[in-house]
Amino acid sequence: MVMPGTEDERFSVAVRTVDGAVLLTLGGELDHDTAEPLRQALAAAAGRGGRLVVDMSGLRFCDSTGLNALLHGRIAIEDAGGSLELAGLGGPVARMFRITGADSVFPVHEDVEQALG
Repeated sequence: MVMPGTEDERFSVAVRTVDGAVLLTLGGELDHDTAEPLRQALAAAAGRGGRLVVDMSGLRFCDSTGLNALLHGRIAIEDAGGSLELAGLGGPVARMFRITGADSVFPVHEDVEQALG
């Protein structure tokens, strides 16, 4: 299932289940104007509990709004007895997570294969 982003399609979230984990694959630019599909996907995943892996390898940009959505999603998923893990952080997105210290809040995997392996 692909949840479209804003009308200009700058951001997308694909949701699927792989080996018992929910996998969210993010693409494009995650910012104030495009974060709502991510919030919706995280809320749905929190309702399921279990393991959630967010593939960020297709994300070109993430601002504080995107980071905030992920942090709130992590709390909701952990409150439901699940976990939220990140995979594929790279480029400016990885730098933002490193500078803010958010990379120490989430389990971070090099890629989806490592996360699911």
